[in-house]
Amino acid sequence: MLRIFDRNVPLCDGVSRREWLRVGSLGLSGLSLPHLLASRDRAAEQGQGGAQPKAKSVILFWLTGGVPQHDTWDPKPNGPDHSRSEFGAIPTRTPGLQVGALMPQTAQLTDRIAVLRAMVTGDNSHSSSGYQMLTGVPHIPLSRENALPGAPNDWPSLGALTRVLRSDKDGLPSAITLPRHIANVGEKLWPGQDAGFLGRTVDPWLLTCDPSEEDFQIPDLQLPADVSELRYDQRRGLLTQVNRQLDRFEQHAETEQYDRRTEQAISLLSGGRAREAFDLARERDTIRDRYGRSKFAQSVLLARRLVEAGTSLVQVNWQRIDDKENNGSWDTHKDHHASLKGWLMPIMDQAFSALLTDLEERGLLDETLVAWVGEFGHTPRINARAGRDHWGSVFSIALAGGGVRGGVVHGESDREAAYPISGRVAPNDYAATVLHCLGFEPETIIRDLQDRPIPISRGKVIDQVLA
Repeated sequence: MLRIFDRNVPLCDGVSRREWLRVGSLGLSGLSLPHLLASRDRAAEQGQGGAQPKAKSVILFWLTGGVPQHDTWDPKPNGPDHSRSEFGAIPTRTPGLQVGALMPQTAQLTDRIAVLRAMVTGDNSHSSSGYQMLTGVPHIPLSRENALPGAPNDWPSLGALTRVLRSDKDGLPSAITLPRHIANVGEKLWPGQDAGFLGRTVDPWLLTCDPSEEDFQIPDLQLPADVSELRYDQRRGLLTQVNRQLDRFEQHAETEQYDRRTEQAISLLSGGRAREAFDLARERDTIRDRYGRSKFAQSVLLARRLVEAGTSLVQVNWQRIDDKENNGSWDTHKDHHASLKGWLMPIMDQAFSALLTDLEERGLLDETLVAWVGEFGHTPRINARAGRDHWGSVFSIALAGGGVRGGVVHGESDREAAYPISGRVAPNDYAATVLHCLGFEPETIIRDLQDRPIPISRGKVIDQVLA
C-alpha cells in the first residue's frame, strides 16, 4: 500500500497532517490539487539555469545511520588491527582500486563509479550531520542530536530545490522521497527533508509504501468506490463544458495554467505514465529478483520507474528492520561486522549494482546520476560492543552515471580512515555537484517567500569527478 503526503511529518505519532492527494474529495472540477499546483508553478518560475544538464534525473541512496568507510569505499587492508575491517578488501574493475569484500557485485561496476574518500561534515550527530548532507548547509548549531525541522531558516533539501528548478511532468512531481521519512528512534523527524524557507508547496512528495508487499497498490491514485469510471468521465466532460463557457468571458494566462494543472491532476486518475510508474507488477520477476525482494531494494526499483516516467530526483531512504540488531539500520554501535555481513551489505550491494546494470541496459545510466550517501561515517576504532560509533571527520560517498567520470577516486584519508589527507569535500560541494549535473550552477538564484534572492549553493562543483 502506498500513501502520498505533502510534507515529511511523522506518520505514527498522532501529529495532524494534510494529505497531498485524496481522490475521495473528487468534485465538480476533479480535485483541489490544481490550487496546490498553482503555488508550485509560481515557485518554479524562480529558477534560472546556466549549466548544460549532464543528467536528466537523480536517484539518491540514503543509508540511514552512516556509511562505514572501512568496509565499503575506503578499506585499509594494511591498517592497524583496531581499525581495519575484518572482511578485508577485494580488487575492482578499476586497476588499483579496492573496495570492501562485501561488495562483490558493485566491485565489477567501478568503471562507472566515482569514489569520494574525503567527505567531511565535522558533526557526529545523526540529525544535524544528516541535515548537512541533505541540504548542503551546516546545521546551526552543529552536533545537535534530535534536531527537529521547522526552524524559519531551515535550508531546502536537494529534493525541494529540484522542485523549484525543475517542472513537474505528466502529473508527477519533480522530486519524490520514499519509502518513508528519516527519523531517529521515537519518530523524531530529521530537519533538512522539506522545503524549509521556500514554503510547503515545494516539499518533495513523501510516498509511504512497501513495494515488497505482494498486494502493493496505490489507493490514492484510484477512484473512490462511490465514483464509477462512467461517473468520472461524466464529471470530466462537465468540467470541460464549464471551462469552455468561462473562456468566453475571461481568457488569460491564469485560466490557461489552471486548465493545465487540472489536467495534471486528472492524469493521475486516468492512467498514463504517472499511474504506470507505480505498477511494479509490470516488471518481470527476473528484474525484481535482480534487485532483491526487500523493502529497500523494491523501493530502488520503484525509483527507477519514477525517473523513467519523468521525476527528476528520487531519494530512497534506508528503513529500519525491527527484528535486526541496531534496528536494522547502518547505526552499528553493536555487532558491526555481523550486521554488515548478515543483511546490510548484501541488500545494498545487490540493489545498487542492480540499478546501475538495469539503467545501463535501458540506455539510461548516462542520463541518471546515482548517489550512495549517508549522514556520516564510522569511527576508526571498534568499540567494546564490537561496534563502530558516529564519525563525521571523514567518510566516503560514491557517485555514478549521469555526468560522472567513472573509475575515479577523489580524495584520500589517513591510514586509519580517520581524517582527510587530500581532496577534502564539504556537503555544500557535494550539493553543488548534484545540482550542476541537473543543469544548475551554484550561483543560480531562487527567491524565498519574502522575495529575497538566494543562490542555490555556496559550494564548489567537484570537477575532478565529472565527465
